[in-house]
Amino acid sequence: MKPGPLNLITDVPGLRVGNATDEAVRTGVTVIACDRPTAAAADLRGGGVGVRETAALDPDHLVGKAHAVVLTGGSVFGLAAADGVAAGLSARGVGLHITDGTPSIPIVPAAVLHDLANGGDKGWGLGPPYRRLGLAALEAAGRDFALGAVGAGRGAKAGKVAGGLGSASLDLGGGLVVGALAAVNSVGSVLMPDGETFWAWPWEIEREFGGRRPRPDAPPATDPVPDQSRLGLMGKVGANTTLAVVATSADLTTAECRRLAIMAQDGLARAIRPVHTPYDGDVVFALATGTAPLDGSRDRAWHVARLGSAAADCLARAVARGVFAALSAPESPAPPR
Repeated sequence: MKPGPLNLITDVPGLRVGNATDEAVRTGVTVIACDRPTAAAADLRGGGVGVRETAALDPDHLVGKAHAVVLTGGSVFGLAAADGVAAGLSARGVGLHITDGTPSIPIVPAAVLHDLANGGDKGWGLGPPYRRLGLAALEAAGRDFALGAVGAGRGAKAGKVAGGLGSASLDLGGGLVVGALAAVNSVGSVLMPDGETFWAWPWEIEREFGGRRPRPDAPPATDPVPDQSRLGLMGKVGANTTLAVVATSADLTTAECRRLAIMAQDGLARAIRPVHTPYDGDVVFALATGTAPLDGSRDRAWHVARLGSAAADCLARAVARGVFAALSAPESPAPPR
């Protein structure tokens, strides 16, 4: 199995991604736009989450579908990015149509990460930039998009190094594609104690994040507070987060998407150490665009297990790719403080 043509989450048919970045503020927004209402779910594992409309994706609730998903910097202020996306989609006639003559109602789940202490200009008074950035990211949505210090990854930090936005995909054959997108702003480190090798290296494909491997004499990873993490420096809950979206072309239900999101969380555990701490707001969304029916010769649980395993692998790779892209930029941005 290999990545899709772009090695991005948009290798899953029916999805587009757009980034909008404010360099002065050192923040940004990333929007995953769905070509049609898409089965969706969310799994929240961090101790300091900031979210919007995740309850609408619960399997026992009415809707269970999304028109877009928003990942954003800005902590609580960033939730306004979803307002911009919802307004932009509604203006296009995208959303639920409840009563004739009333606006369309898009379902736009969102999650935020904390990038308020990264040195950017946060003196916005009564005018935080996130609604504007949400609209801009929606307008920019397409199949190809940049990785690294862009969009929701612009102000991020991963352990003690710059964080970023990453993505990866895997083609399972027969029309089944799995992809992942991650905005990495974790307390934990994505790097092993040598400061060079990614924890996710066993899942790397075709040197997509540098091909680095641990030295034969590397000591075992026994320290519960790795040197490359920020755990020893932390004092406040909710100051960090890794936000992620996994997606598949399979025709899954909302409940099956929930299981996909749960399994995909293991990808964060493979790529970040430690993860899901009280200081993180880790959230994984799952989307199923339904362009590929499942093979009826096996039961659906088997397919969901296979897809969840692939999603976890993709997410581990996406985390590493995002940080690698941020660190490899020709003019690497000043690291957050």
